[in-house]
Amino acid sequence: MNQANLQLEGLLMAVAALNRMLVEKGLATAQDVDMALRRAEARITSDDRFQDEDIALANRDAMCFPIRLLRLANGDEDCAAVGFSDLARQVGLSKRPYNDQR
Repeated sequence: MNQANLQLEGLLMAVAALNRMLVEKGLATAQDVDMALRRAEARITSDDRFQDEDIALANRDAMCFPIRLLRLANGDEDCAAVGFSDLARQVGLSKRPYNDQR
């Protein structure tokens, strides 16, 4: 496996743990974290580059993958109990077919 992929996996799981810590300490709610992640995804999916199809839908999905993974981890009470591969699988299973994504 590419070393960069392993580093990104670690980074995503670290961010998920930090998000959970913010919620546990009362600095943010799970809904706050989810809303921030939804906004980030909306910015990507509403980008004009995608409307003109300069960037393929698969590339848009690749850009949204980390956000979607973090949203799933945010919904888990103990994100450390769910591994990266389980979260990644859930992201893949929840993705709509390309012809339904516009």
